[in-house]
Amino acid sequence: MIRGAVFFDVDGTLTPTSSGQHLAELVGNAKEIAQIQAGYGAGTLSSDESCVLEARGWASRTPAEAQAFLESMPLVDGIAETVSWCRAHSLVPVLATLAWDFVGTYLCSRFGFDRACGPRLQIVDGRYSGEVAEQFDENAKRDFAVRVAAEVGVDLRHCAAIGDGRSDVPLFGVVGCAIALNATPEARAAASATVNGSDLHAVVPALSAWLETIALPVN
Repeated sequence: MIRGAVFFDVDGTLTPTSSGQHLAELVGNAKEIAQIQAGYGAGTLSSDESCVLEARGWASRTPAEAQAFLESMPLVDGIAETVSWCRAHSLVPVLATLAWDFVGTYLCSRFGFDRACGPRLQIVDGRYSGEVAEQFDENAKRDFAVRVAAEVGVDLRHCAAIGDGRSDVPLFGVVGCAIALNATPEARAAASATVNGSDLHAVVPALSAWLETIALPVN
C-alpha cells in the first residue's frame, strides 16, 4: 500500500551547491554558469532563459561525457538512508528538480528514486547541439508532482516536498508537508518546516511528525 510520496529537489538539496556548477567544470564555463544561476536565484532570469544560456556550453559534448562526470558530483550524506526510510514507510521517493534530466536519471539509478523530471538538452548525431529540447520551470515542477501523485493514487495532502530555493516554492504550496532544507528566505517562508544540516537524513524527524498526521487510505 502506498501511503504518500516525497518529492526531493536536487540542486542545493541533494548537492551542496548545484549539479550545473559541477558539470560546468567539464564544459569549461564555470564562471558563466555561476552568473546564470545567481541570476535565476535573484529573479532576474527566468528558468527558460537560464536553460537557454546554460545549454550553449554543451554544444559538441556527448551524453557519455556528462554521465561520466556525474560520478564525481558532490552529494550530501544520507541520501540512500533517507530513500530507504521512505520506502520502509510506504512513501514513494521522487526527484522534482530543474536539473538537466540526465542528472535525475543518474540519481534514480544510483539511489532508487522512483522517477525524476527536468529540462532536456537537444541531441543531434549523438552530441548535444547547444539547444534546449524541452524546457522545464518551477511551475512545471509543481505540475509534475501533481501528475505523479495522481498516478500513484495519493492525495497531495499525503505528499511532502523537500527543497531549498525559488524553484520549490510553487510545489511547497500544493503539498501537505513542505520542508525547507538549508534554504533561502523565500523557501523558508513558503515551508511548513525548516531543517539545517549536511545530512539528508536530518529531514526524517520532520517527515515522521507529518506522517503521524496522515490517515491510512482505505482500499
